[in-house]
Amino acid sequence: MTKRSNVSKLYVPEPPFRPGDKPDFSHIVVPAEHSPSRPDPMVDAYDTEPQATGLVRVLKLDGEATGDWNPNLNADTLREGLRHMLLTRLVDDRMFSMQRQGKLSFYMKSTGEEAVAVATAMAVRPTDMVFPTYRQQGILMARGWELKKLMCQCLSNAGDPLEGRSIPVLYSVREKGFFSVSGNLGTQMIQAVGWGMACAYRGNDDIAIAFTGEGASAEGDFHYALNFASTYRAPVILNVVNNQWAISSFQGIAAGQSKSFASRGLSWGLASLRVDGNDFLAVYAAMQWAAERARRGGGATVVEFFTYRKEGHSTSDDPTKYRPRSEPDAWPFGDPIGRLTDHLIKLGEWDEKRHEALIDELKVFVRETYKEAEALGTLATPSNINPATMFEEVFEETPSHLRRQRQEFGV
Repeated sequence: MTKRSNVSKLYVPEPPFRPGDKPDFSHIVVPAEHSPSRPDPMVDAYDTEPQATGLVRVLKLDGEATGDWNPNLNADTLREGLRHMLLTRLVDDRMFSMQRQGKLSFYMKSTGEEAVAVATAMAVRPTDMVFPTYRQQGILMARGWELKKLMCQCLSNAGDPLEGRSIPVLYSVREKGFFSVSGNLGTQMIQAVGWGMACAYRGNDDIAIAFTGEGASAEGDFHYALNFASTYRAPVILNVVNNQWAISSFQGIAAGQSKSFASRGLSWGLASLRVDGNDFLAVYAAMQWAAERARRGGGATVVEFFTYRKEGHSTSDDPTKYRPRSEPDAWPFGDPIGRLTDHLIKLGEWDEKRHEALIDELKVFVRETYKEAEALGTLATPSNINPATMFEEVFEETPSHLRRQRQEFGV
């Protein structure tokens, strides 16, 4: 009997480094030149393959801005972006600390990904509806949502606009064009496509912007969204934030060892860009480009933001259990706040003294705002929310079983 020599074996992707390893990202090439080029926004979708498999960048690691993707923002706009990113990070730090003190139940930081949210918000219109994940709180900072309300929602107290009905970080702010965050990330993509189709049906030029993670790109909702977006030329931007880790699963589990997540858009006939997510100017430029394409009838764009989640997935996660402790510091594309700061300094529009003064100012603002929010209740103190509200504003007509429960509850 002949023994078979060529037997297929199941392949299971493994992350390049495990706890205890010394991370070495030398396999990731940081482009010296800023290619690929910036095509006309109405280019044929299939001609964006170089942009989908390359890496759109503007800022070099020394702070210099080069290339035809440079949006040439003025210094005031750059300083505004820096302020929003710093505020986002300081709020994250404050709320994380308060969760550890038992003041709120749960929190998720966006450390290292602030440019993705802030630059997006600044590059599109305030009327464009964003379908975010739980790591785009920077959009709310940039769109000017009252910080006290954000903190009150995390604390689930009497100042919470949602009256304690949601997980703390699943914000919902219609007046700021911020669609309710879903814990199931893939759903945001198909909902955003539907919103974009409705905008086109009504005949206005508003667009929708969706975010998901690289892990959720393996879910069916992601591909349903791309199918509908392609078929109906929906005015929508479909963003995949590839921060390398989906909870404790590295990006290879979602087929991240292929050319790029952005290139999946090409198979659906959609324009696609792969962007340095730690480069504020590149994110801004990519969003401008995709928004113009959508408004002019060119349809959807799939954008991959190549970045890194520097902190744990949430306050329930310890990332040192699945990756080296030093891995975040070894990421070769640096920190988005540091890179924009270096750029402003290189332009002569910023300096260390002004930077420290801004941080001090924002720390006071965050601290004092948190005191006001905490006074309305925390997880460790009475929330001051009327318990009767749990039965309200869920159904248009309250069903009989909830009416009975409310009567039994005595409210």
